Amino acid sequence: MGVAALCTENLSKRYGRLLALDDLTLDVAPGEVFGFLGPNGAGKSTTIRLLLGLARPTSGRAWVFGGDAADVAAAHRRLAYVPADVALWPRMTGAEVLDLLGRIGPGVDTVYRDELVERFALDLAKPAGTYSTGNRQKVALVAAFATRAPLLVLDEPTSGLDPLMELEFRRAVAAARDNGQTVFLSSHQLAEVEAVCDRVGILSAGRLVEVASVAQLRRLHRTEVAATFTGAPPDLTGVPGVDGLHSNGAAAVRFTLNGPPAAALRALADAGVATIAVREPSLEEIFLAYYGQDAR
Repeated sequence: MGVAALCTENLSKRYGRLLALDDLTLDVAPGEVFGFLGPNGAGKSTTIRLLLGLARPTSGRAWVFGGDAADVAAAHRRLAYVPADVALWPRMTGAEVLDLLGRIGPGVDTVYRDELVERFALDLAKPAGTYSTGNRQKVALVAAFATRAPLLVLDEPTSGLDPLMELEFRRAVAAARDNGQTVFLSSHQLAEVEAVCDRVGILSAGRLVEVASVAQLRRLHRTEVAATFTGAPPDLTGVPGVDGLHSNGAAAVRFTLNGPPAAALRALADAGVATIAVREPSLEEIFLAYYGQDAR
């Protein structure tokens, strides 16, 4: 498989009595889009600060393409970073900011940068001090996506963007993946992570709860089924995978289904289904379910 793009081993960070990150062990493969999910205070930004060498771990280690993250200069030659709160030089124009960021980074594709500026509808002639939160975010995103850095670290990157610009963001993430770049996306925008990521890690109170593909996460949870029938509903008691069975009137049932659906579908088909609705849990519901379990 080769060297991981990002790797942590028993990484922990304590601020006084607060354990902000607790024993994080994680690998992100080269070329992967990895979603890092968690609410405010879960430890996402602390993790990123440790990966970027902006904070020292209390214990454990982190690596960027095999190099110790503590070697900040070497690590930053391999990555581009978009912070959650973008601050720009207020008297410089957007064009000057992009030029400066391009010069100090690991190289830039200027043709692609110009394309991104147009797609993100960014006015580069204005001083950065006049930019809205969303426009500051766009500058940082354009600078990151136009770079040749093999790793993009994005911390809540779309918090100031409107829905149309979020779609452009997703296109740019897909292009980075196609280009072989690794994307580490920290977010609480669950639909965004679901749309663009290969794998997802869920962080709760500083601890990693789960790492899996979106499809694998969904399979851990039950599917909701509601059906109506032309005649009497079937008796689904004891059918493998069926749980939480409820009758909604004389000719309707709803239940949750866990595991292979074949047995339940056969029972439904034999009874003469009039309508059926099947709903998978969203990533948000899965996400909240983990925290509910953690709180209990």
